[in-house]
Amino acid sequence: MPAVGAGIEVAPESPTARLCRPNPQPMTPDASAASSPAYHRLAATFRRLHHLEHLQSLAYWDQAAMMPSGGAAARADALAEVAALMHGLRTDPVLKDDLARAADEPLTDHQRANLREMGREWRAANALPPALVQRSQLATSRCEHAWRQQRPANDWAGFLVNFREVVAVAREEAALLSASTGLRPYDALMDRFEPGMRCAQLDPLFADLRTWLPGLVRQVQARQQHEVVIQPVGPFPVEAQRQLCQQVMQWLGFDFNHGRLDVSTHPFAGGSPEDVRLTTRYETAEFITSLLGAIHETGHGRYEQNRPRDWLDQPVSMARSMGIHESQSLSFELQLARHPGVIAHLAPMIRQAFGDQPAFAPDNLLKLVTRVRPGLIRVDADELTYAAHVMLRYGIERRLIEREIEPEDVPTLWDEGMAELLGLDTRGNYRDGPMQDVHWPEAMFGYFPCYTLGAMYAAQWFATMRREVPGLDAGLHAGQLAPVFDWLNQHIWQPASRWPTDELARRASGEALNPAHYRAHLEARYLA
Repeated sequence: MPAVGAGIEVAPESPTARLCRPNPQPMTPDASAASSPAYHRLAATFRRLHHLEHLQSLAYWDQAAMMPSGGAAARADALAEVAALMHGLRTDPVLKDDLARAADEPLTDHQRANLREMGREWRAANALPPALVQRSQLATSRCEHAWRQQRPANDWAGFLVNFREVVAVAREEAALLSASTGLRPYDALMDRFEPGMRCAQLDPLFADLRTWLPGLVRQVQARQQHEVVIQPVGPFPVEAQRQLCQQVMQWLGFDFNHGRLDVSTHPFAGGSPEDVRLTTRYETAEFITSLLGAIHETGHGRYEQNRPRDWLDQPVSMARSMGIHESQSLSFELQLARHPGVIAHLAPMIRQAFGDQPAFAPDNLLKLVTRVRPGLIRVDADELTYAAHVMLRYGIERRLIEREIEPEDVPTLWDEGMAELLGLDTRGNYRDGPMQDVHWPEAMFGYFPCYTLGAMYAAQWFATMRREVPGLDAGLHAGQLAPVFDWLNQHIWQPASRWPTDELARRASGEALNPAHYRAHLEARYLA
């Protein structure tokens, strides 16, 4: 594979280059080790964990993107060993005393925020015994590796063998976390990804979506059926797609000196802030999926690359939540990549990659990326129907973890949900049904709601930007992306986990999550 970034150059002091530099005024710890010894011992432990997490994340990336199939068993054992080692560090009895002592030490506001996040990690780790942590790692590694072959083969029966163990382990984890936190089992798992979010908040949010989203989908489809849309004519060579994705990523500010783009079965963002690993997937029949996938992951990558540098080895520098993380990927994929001004600047890059054809006119490209058409695949779903995919998965996995259903029941519930929410028949199609996402093989139960929360937050961020940044949309038509990146850097990237999610949102936008912005955004884009 050619080196990532080949053929792409950035002027030494271009706006993009400046945006990729570390923040010139990072958050800096200022209490001395002498006055806060317990805190500094904790910081040293979490610094070790950061380094181990760096290596762990690269092992995960390699497993998904580069590892030969014959390495799966050994890799599973190695990852289980690393998980046990890190769990041992997090549960060292010394940490309990140091957490208590540090609370009485003279700390800065940032250090107190870091101490809060240390305590959250410590409590979660201590709820789980080491043997279960290892079992979980082994079960998910086996299931995920086998899934890569089972999904193309539509082999639900084979997948179920490993999936049963994944669910069993996840239920054990949920029960122990529930006992430790007082939360319901599914809430306890979701709290790992979206701290503070509960089903009691999600259920009315999704219930409200069901009252207006299906009608909006039908209304938009009725409008769009009269539009003339020119389909791009392929094939689209993989190498040309790769170069296009890298060019667009660099235009969006991704720093290839601290990251790369590769290929995996399921696109993802991984690695560490200093070494961000993004993936997409290519099909020669079309290019929009790979391009939007790369743009989506670039949003994740920019967040990681711009976390506060002086705090990178501490929990306070972590992304606030996965809903906030997805708000960054969806700010890039939905808010920017589907903006008519941004599309106008993408069009020449697309023509350069694949040659000129009528489908690449900006107005036609805009129609292509805003086409509403219910489909089987979540990651390929349009902006309006995407939430239906999330609600389906949320409903199934919640019942699965709460022991209301068993893994064998999933296909039937999936078929019923797809018929109800999207009017699609999925019977017998496991590959494009319950086997399509990597999340369940990897036991990421509680993650799916983060996507819809992220879309809502992204709409809220851009509503705020339009109030605070005069001429934002005119600037995007002129190709001026810096005001967007500057706002995100100031309000989302640099704060990281300094504040709880609701406070972060209020400081950024003046209010906690308000789904009204999401509806207003969709109606403005599709009904205007």
